[in-house]
Amino acid sequence: MIHWLHQEDGFCEGSFKSNFFRDDENGNELSVGVKCPDLKECAEKCVNAFNNLTESEIIEICKEIINCAKEIDIDEEFELPALDNALDILNYCWFTTLYVNMSSKEDEIAYVVEGEGDWGEVIGFAVKNNKVIYVGTDYFDYMKDEE
Repeated sequence: MIHWLHQEDGFCEGSFKSNFFRDDENGNELSVGVKCPDLKECAEKCVNAFNNLTESEIIEICKEIINCAKEIDIDEEFELPALDNALDILNYCWFTTLYVNMSSKEDEIAYVVEGEGDWGEVIGFAVKNNKVIYVGTDYFDYMKDEE
């Protein structure tokens, strides 16, 4: 499922095909990052969970992205148009990277997904144990701190 590009002790990076979300080139190839090669199995679990988000979870994510886009007035040249449904926000944002947020394969599945919107702001969401726990600009606050 994951094509590994770089495998080092400090960080491993690969790519995978997203079943639903698009990338910055209007494709479906996203990056995946893990802190070490030992977590590659965790990455596979996270990518599988990401690619199997339910329609209701995706709609929940989209509704929160819409709220964020309405609150952020960074790019005065971008005005969010009227949307027919929550999923239409995905025409104005994209995702780039899934970061594994697990310390071991015994942990609950947890990950953070990073992207950006046409309104000029990063956007992301955090998922833990198959529940969306955050959508917004402070998604990295939900990453485990490993010291």
